[in-house]
Amino acid sequence: MSAADSSLLRPKLLGRATVNVVVAVSVLYTLLPVLWLVLASAKNRDALFSSDLLSLSDFSFLQNLKDVFAMDGGSYGRWYVNSLLYAVIGAAVGALVSVACGYAFDKYRFRHKEKLFGLVLAAVMVPQTVLALPLYLMASEAGLVNTFWAVFVPVLFNPFGVYLGRIFARGYVPDEVLEAARVDGAGELVTYARVALRMLGTGLITVFLFQLTAIWNNFFLPMVMLSDQDLYPVSLGLYQWNSSASVSPEYYPVVIIGSLLAVLPLLLAFVLLQRFWRSGLTAGAVK
Repeated sequence: MSAADSSLLRPKLLGRATVNVVVAVSVLYTLLPVLWLVLASAKNRDALFSSDLLSLSDFSFLQNLKDVFAMDGGSYGRWYVNSLLYAVIGAAVGALVSVACGYAFDKYRFRHKEKLFGLVLAAVMVPQTVLALPLYLMASEAGLVNTFWAVFVPVLFNPFGVYLGRIFARGYVPDEVLEAARVDGAGELVTYARVALRMLGTGLITVFLFQLTAIWNNFFLPMVMLSDQDLYPVSLGLYQWNSSASVSPEYYPVVIIGSLLAVLPLLLAFVLLQRFWRSGLTAGAVK
């Protein structure tokens, strides 16, 4: 190899090594909190405040698991079921609504369509915390405060999901297929349900995953709307326990293992649905 070739190869190797180092540091930064959570969930209260977190002694995972479901009369189990109801059903219904709205924006012509879609895009930029007080006042007028519906109904409408729905409708549903269905005598609802919705399966799963993550991690809206602890989601319940831990240290182990258990549904959803999610993101990027 000549000197000129080696001089050209050296910057490439240096750049590759730099990229590898940056990637390794990023992975380490991401995984260290997860590793700490896994190790801490298997320790008792005394080991959490000592330097023995990485040792295999004081293994109390099963005991902590029993304690988290026994604490406060089994509140964690109720919170977990509440979160599943809020997140899974809310994400499923919200994804259907968002994709249907995006389909309508892409395939139909109506007055002020682009202006209305501009409002949808503007709504994407509004933080959810800004909407908490107006939503509370509206729920109060409707008599829904401190009920399941006060948290469930607002999460069904997601402007970002509508935007994604329009992108997927444009990329996955050819106009020619819809015209062929109409020529065959299918109505608009039948065309959407039997033709378009099947083509939008990837987009539906992608929107569902975004919705599921957002609703599962939702904290501020339930805190504003709910005062009945039996209606709390996991995020709000763990926050309450963590606040009590400063006075009652026995809450620390159950908060940690409860946080670990709270991550599992999201991991399971992404593992099971990741192939749809990845293909959906790629299609969105291309289109």
